Amino acid sequence: MRDSTAVKDVSLTTITKAYEKWAPFYDKVYHKMLQPSQLKAVRAAMENGNRVLEVGVGSGLALGYYPPEAEVTGIDLSKPMLHKAEEKIAAQGLKNITGLAVMDACRLGFRDGTFDAVAGMFMITLVPDAEAALDEFMRVLRPGGEIVLVNHIGAEKGPMAAFETVVAPLAKKLGWRANFPLQRLRDWAASRGFEVHDVDPHGPIHYFTLIRLKDRRAERAPLAA
Repeated sequence: MRDSTAVKDVSLTTITKAYEKWAPFYDKVYHKMLQPSQLKAVRAAMENGNRVLEVGVGSGLALGYYPPEAEVTGIDLSKPMLHKAEEKIAAQGLKNITGLAVMDACRLGFRDGTFDAVAGMFMITLVPDAEAALDEFMRVLRPGGEIVLVNHIGAEKGPMAAFETVVAPLAKKLGWRANFPLQRLRDWAASRGFEVHDVDPHGPIHYFTLIRLKDRRAERAPLAA
């Protein structure tokens, strides 16, 4: 079930403005911190095939981690961040990046079944409507493909959960959610015929989590009479 109270708690305008400010120094702050998680997400996505959509590609920190055979399309809301990604593609001579575009994760401009995997790195807690974004990921995913997410996921109980609830109003002003629970992803998957087949907390104090959502709709469809 969708958490309707959280659907519009972060605006696209807030996110866009925040990342315009981040663009000049984002890489220096986050490169080393995010690298292990991005490597995990790239490997997981590539297990499903070569055609990958990376949502929230940002400054392109993960683009150099894809193997040569990959066919990667990247989208993001922030033009300044995408300019940084374009610079990386040119500097590193990346031939496996098929395109970059400014695009809303909840309104993808791709045909149904275009990609083998959709990778969302550090973005699912940012979008105004996470379930709507996941529905779009599902639409552009080929049957049997996979949605790969990596993010900080809110604690479900204990002191960390209480802390994240307290800082939620401040986080909202910065354009992100501090208390996004894993159960939201589990509920979405269960309602759409997907399987949460891997949840991998990792990094310092397990701050980040890799979540893999496998499309099982064809396997679970009732047999025709």
